[in-house]
Amino acid sequence: MEEIIFNICESPEGGYEAEALGHSIFTEADDWEMLKVNIIEAVSCHFDDEKQRVVRMHFVKDELIAV
Repeated sequence: MEEIIFNICESPEGGYEAEALGHSIFTEADDWEMLKVNIIEAVSCHFDDEKQRVVRMHFVKDELIAV
């Protein structure tokens, strides 16, 4: 079973942005639950076959701390 990894970060405008590694799949949403729905839809639209895939959602948080 193929695994598709999405890097997810918080959007500057609010919500989340998701980008698949190794594929041209991008999506966004206002909340985490809708992001999962949008990722499933984006992956389904990207591939024409009926092959089952697993999605790994990798949340990345960049934070700068002044010391």
